[in-house]
Amino acid sequence: MSEDIETLQSRPTALAPFRHRIFRAVWFASLASNFGGLIQSVGAAWLMTSIGGSADLVAMVQASTTLPVMLFSLTAGAIADNSDRRKLMLASQIFLLGVSIALAFFSYWGLVTPWLLLGFTFLVGCGTAFNGPAWQSLVGEMVPRSDLPAAIALNSMGFNIARSVGPAIGGVIVAAAGAFAAFAVNAVSYIGLIAVLATWHPATPRRVLPPETLGAAMAAGIRYVAMSPNIGSVLMRGAVFGLAAISVQALMPLIARDLIQGGPLTYGLLLGAFGAGAVAGAALTARVRQLLSMEALVRVAFLIFAGGTAIAGLSSNLILTMAAIAATGASWVLALASFNATVQLSSPRWVVGRALALYQMSTFGGMALGSWVWGALADNFSTANSLLFAAAALVAGAALGLKFALPEMKSLNLDPLDRWTEPDIALPILPRSGPIVITIEWVIREQDVKAFLGLMAERKRIRRRDGARHWTLMRDLENPTIWVERYHSPTWLDYVRQNQRMTQADAIVGEGLRELHQGPERPRVRRMIERQTGGVPPETHHRQPTPY
Repeated sequence: MSEDIETLQSRPTALAPFRHRIFRAVWFASLASNFGGLIQSVGAAWLMTSIGGSADLVAMVQASTTLPVMLFSLTAGAIADNSDRRKLMLASQIFLLGVSIALAFFSYWGLVTPWLLLGFTFLVGCGTAFNGPAWQSLVGEMVPRSDLPAAIALNSMGFNIARSVGPAIGGVIVAAAGAFAAFAVNAVSYIGLIAVLATWHPATPRRVLPPETLGAAMAAGIRYVAMSPNIGSVLMRGAVFGLAAISVQALMPLIARDLIQGGPLTYGLLLGAFGAGAVAGAALTARVRQLLSMEALVRVAFLIFAGGTAIAGLSSNLILTMAAIAATGASWVLALASFNATVQLSSPRWVVGRALALYQMSTFGGMALGSWVWGALADNFSTANSLLFAAAALVAGAALGLKFALPEMKSLNLDPLDRWTEPDIALPILPRSGPIVITIEWVIREQDVKAFLGLMAERKRIRRRDGARHWTLMRDLENPTIWVERYHSPTWLDYVRQNQRMTQADAIVGEGLRELHQGPERPRVRRMIERQTGGVPPETHHRQPTPY
């Protein structure tokens, strides 16, 4: 970070996002907040251990933080995509501040029970769930798309810089002043980020269309991801990785207490080793991606994590265990940063919050389930055996890539196409009028049919992904050169919204189809509204037609 701004502007580097003032301010404020959060996590985990929580309750501290991300991320992503992301992030930070103050108060007066502590950590997870999609998608508004991968890596590095030092500091604080002090420090850490967000007033683009309802927005996000194979592969692999890899973090208090026979300071050192490894992994990410394909990188991350987990389960030596856990930290950030970047670069701005939310739901859902599974196994088979089971699961996760390989990360041009203009129509309608039926007539030579059908398969995926329903392709029996593409939109507003979602990358399919079209004019588009029979059209009752 010692390079000056002019140098960063003259050539793209890993530090290029720092030339943007707001990114710098939010990054440093988030770094302080991350320190506080990790100190708080040390206090919560060790407090659960000290008040007599069983192994599964200790592991549930991690699960109670990650479970809300699985439950509420999609709602948070839909809100983020349809409202002011800055305000949502600000509200989340204020909520987290309030929860942290309350937790510190209860801890100070000795009122915390195991289940009350899980309740507080669950609320912390709720704040994190609503903050995450807003923050991650907001990065795209702080830096240009060309700097986005570097910004994602810097965010990951910032968190892991805090992870490398924060837990050790947390262990010292807990050992010296108790869990209350850790919770109080966390509360103070939110103030800087709240101040930065409150004073930042970005220029927001004017919304041409009204925002979607929450239910419709969530459904659109699910539909987009379901119809995007690249994102779907990331979600599946992320869930498997989260399920198996969370074992080390969920059982780390037990590793410190039972396998190494240490206390809170030992626990903080182990967390610090994990964070130091993660920082190293973040620093190596760009170089490793030049040497390995995306799938090879993720498989290596699975296998290194498996080796580190097995060593942590078998070792009773602090130094050896720290080295093994540092290796898992490097693998952790290599895998998750790759997953995150792929999702962001595969999603246009209108849905990026929901795509990230679904990615978080799958990954954190795996983590929440894994935290419970490995804790239960530790209760029944010992901490060491639970870690060995997790290592075997990680090896199986690497083998899963033989059948479900990740695609290579590509930076597609997902900017809006901005070519479509709302057509002039003779029949007056309202935005809620519908259903709307659209037909497009193509004239295709026999020798071009195979290429046409191939492009139409992709066209169908794009149409349905963006909101079209009942898509069909028909061929005229009397004139086989005529093909008709047909689909529905629930309302006229949905039809307009669907066309405005078209991206520059999607346009390639349309251009290919138009090149195959042989008619004397452009493909004929008809837009129709469905009508019920048996009634009199409303325009016959009035001199001025009534909107449908």
